[in-house]
Amino acid sequence: MVDSYTAVGLVATTPRHIVTADGLPVTTFRLAAGTRKFDRESSQWMDAETNWFTVVTFRQLAENANNSLEKGQRIVVSGRLKIRDWDNGERTGTTVEIEADSLGHDLMFGTSTFEKLSRPANSEKDSDAKLQPA
Repeated sequence: MVDSYTAVGLVATTPRHIVTADGLPVTTFRLAAGTRKFDRESSQWMDAETNWFTVVTFRQLAENANNSLEKGQRIVVSGRLKIRDWDNGERTGTTVEIEADSLGHDLMFGTSTFEKLSRPANSEKDSDAKLQPA
């Protein structure tokens, strides 16, 4: 079963970008998704609990995340929720990951400028060639 999940929060760590030996771009970072509640008695907003996620992006999304995100920015992430138990011999724990399908800046807290990436000219020819009957 694959769970779809959307989280809103702060990029809590500097995004880490690597390219695997197979050439797969991967960008990861921690997301702090906190909630706030209105306390009627004090008539103030109060911080509630914070959920921590490791966000994992692949391929073009990884490249775009690496070029667009910085620690401290508010973002929206949508993807598949994965809960993994781990044991490194000394300690054990649980990691909650979001394998992102899409992400972007949270425009409730600021503005953003979108720049569409253009495809290389030969990729359009390759796509057209695939559509041509043999």
